[in-house]
Amino acid sequence: MALAQKKAVLRSFANILTWGYLPQTGFLVDNQIQLMTVDGRITPIALSSLKHIAYVKDFNLDDTVDPERIGRRVFPARPRGDGLWVRLTLRDHEVLEGLAALDLAFLDSLVKDQGFFLTPPDLRSNTQRLFIPRPALISVEVLGFVAASSRRSSLSANPAKHKALPGAQPGLFDS
Repeated sequence: MALAQKKAVLRSFANILTWGYLPQTGFLVDNQIQLMTVDGRITPIALSSLKHIAYVKDFNLDDTVDPERIGRRVFPARPRGDGLWVRLTLRDHEVLEGLAALDLAFLDSLVKDQGFFLTPPDLRSNTQRLFIPRPALISVEVLGFVAASSRRSSLSANPAKHKALPGAQPGLFDS
């Protein structure tokens, strides 16, 4: 069964834009991305030349400057979604923040696809998801782990369930 193809905009460090369709995972073959372009041709693109892949709602083919329309590149405050809150510095010194899912899909993307997926800070923008190749990175800084509000409320709803063991730290506050 074929994987679903999603709309994607690929941006290289040479600021070359390429529009096409990609599956959400498993698109890398021999360090090249097999992109199905808008006109239906399969085009190989070297992973090392890419800055990011933006999975988008609309292609915005008229816009040759910012078709991804990522919007905010950093969170104005603590993110509301759940996941691993990371700050990336790319090879061109652009700083980008996002939320990465902390699950097996995150680890698989690091191993199989040689990069990882992020949810950008502005969920109302045209870009729904970003793929950042490892060769595009200078640094990755983990700013925190954001848990879903339902998990936080379940922890605080029953504090007796999560009480520390008696005598676990004897004499900690004894004078």
